[in-house]
Amino acid sequence: MREKGQDASKFSAGGAVITYPAARLLEEVAFIAYYFHWPREDILLLPHSERQEWCQQITSINKAMNKASGSTPDNVFDI
Repeated sequence: MREKGQDASKFSAGGAVITYPAARLLEEVAFIAYYFHWPREDILLLPHSERQEWCQQITSINKAMNKASGSTPDNVFDI
């Protein structure tokens, strides 16, 4: 049973906790670590939404840099 004030979106109808896929988490951590050189532990401490925002910001920067340089290939790190 969830505590008062807990986010109901983290629970399924049966009361089980819904977890974030481990492969996706690893992908986000690797992506941020590659570009920012932040320690894994620091990245893992970020809330999920903030980790996703950093990934989106890095992707936007890469796309802008590729466009400015005349190179427009798909970014393999775009997540």
